[in-house]
Amino acid sequence: MGCSPEKRRRRRRCRAARCGSGERRGCSLRSWRVSGSARRRPRDTAVQRAMDAIQTLYRELPLLARLLVLAGVAVAGHLLVRLVHNVGDRIMAPEGAGQSAIARGRPKVASLTTLVVSALTFTIYFGALGLIVAGLGLPVTGYLASVTVVGLAIGFGSQGLVQDVVSGLTLIFSDALDVGDVVEIGGLTGRVESIGLRFTTLVTVLEQRVLVPNRSIGQINRYPKGYVRVYADAQVPEGVSDEDAIAAVEPLAKGMYRQFRGIVLTEPEILGVRRAGKNGWRYLRVKFRVWPGQGALIEGPFRQRVIHALRKLDPDYADWMVSITYRTAE
Repeated sequence: MGCSPEKRRRRRRCRAARCGSGERRGCSLRSWRVSGSARRRPRDTAVQRAMDAIQTLYRELPLLARLLVLAGVAVAGHLLVRLVHNVGDRIMAPEGAGQSAIARGRPKVASLTTLVVSALTFTIYFGALGLIVAGLGLPVTGYLASVTVVGLAIGFGSQGLVQDVVSGLTLIFSDALDVGDVVEIGGLTGRVESIGLRFTTLVTVLEQRVLVPNRSIGQINRYPKGYVRVYADAQVPEGVSDEDAIAAVEPLAKGMYRQFRGIVLTEPEILGVRRAGKNGWRYLRVKFRVWPGQGALIEGPFRQRVIHALRKLDPDYADWMVSITYRTAE
């Protein structure tokens, strides 16, 4: 038998009163918690399912086989990294071409290759370590969550690492720096050997490999040709022929090249005897191409040798008659 309208109204008022009480609120809160936890429960990712499957297969193996599998994973990861590095080296220097030639011809390819090799190295080692963690029966979710923890640690405690990576990408894609460039960074001059995720490697004139953190790279002085032009002008004394002046200076210039090939990069050019103006003095010009920052070799030893040689032709030859200059062109 149905309830009268008045009875139904009383029941609704009663339910409303219970809803305002702790009993009804507790019931609603419990139902909200259950539904909320169900909504917040994370779904298994493909990576986690794969790790769980690996753990299941691994548990079925005997102990010795487990140890061999772990060792195999470590060795395979290392060999894969070696393979990546070998492929990178082949891209940088294929057969019949030196690495420096590739860097000069395709500097952007060389720069990106070094960066990709660094990124793949990190990824392979991280994946191999994850497989080892799964094989040991440790919680894979904790290992994957460590990525977030490491990210937070980097953000709060190791900001320099992030700055290195961002700076390295900026250097490459802004054309500020390429592999093979001769540059001066922070007073250090060298040829760029590689640009990695954290460091840029420079090779100096002493064959030193200097690792420069990417974040510390501020002002960059580039030498597009890879050398500096140094001009030595020796005034020819009156009464001395052009041929005699050249015969006295040319052997000295070639001797500097033979003795200091690591600094004097190409054979010097004897540009001949010229005249400063219509009725000016005569001078012999020699052009050198030297490693940046090594011009003191021409300013010192070569200049003194030229003065000594020309004094044999003219005892009154003065020191000021030989000048050293640096120019981009003649």
